[in-house]
Amino acid sequence: MHLSSLKEYLDRHNVKYIVISHSPAYTAQGIAALTHIPGKELAKTVIIKLDGKLVMAVLPALFHVDLGLLKKATKAKSVELASEDEFKDQFPECEIGAMPPFGNLYGIDVFADESLAKDKEIAFNAGSHRELIRLGWEDFERLVKPKMIRFSTGRAAEAA
Repeated sequence: MHLSSLKEYLDRHNVKYIVISHSPAYTAQGIAALTHIPGKELAKTVIIKLDGKLVMAVLPALFHVDLGLLKKATKAKSVELASEDEFKDQFPECEIGAMPPFGNLYGIDVFADESLAKDKEIAFNAGSHRELIRLGWEDFERLVKPKMIRFSTGRAAEAA
């Protein structure tokens, strides 16, 4: 989704947000450092194959998807990371790896890690490696209606 399309969608739903432009960065940690947003407040989108179906896993940048936890929480038979070739056509307006966590706009289920709900705001890639959008968690949850489960691991996840 191109930034202008995402902004139009948010505007139509009366969501207050800010756009943060930054020099190109390709990792969630790099983006967090450039934009001075703590890694626990920056969400990353990971595309997963859940029983062969593409889904979005949205979690803080500092965390990692624990496929075992995701499998158990969703009662799926198989859970694996999707390859770029398997999902690149699903997001034609986005740069690979910069998809915003709005699976509802792509017909894809969204699973959000429970830890994201602890913050009042969420920031995420806006379809490119040069822009972020930051908005209120409640607005994100209202629009996307993610399934909230715990599926992340990492030092920050264990401390949460």
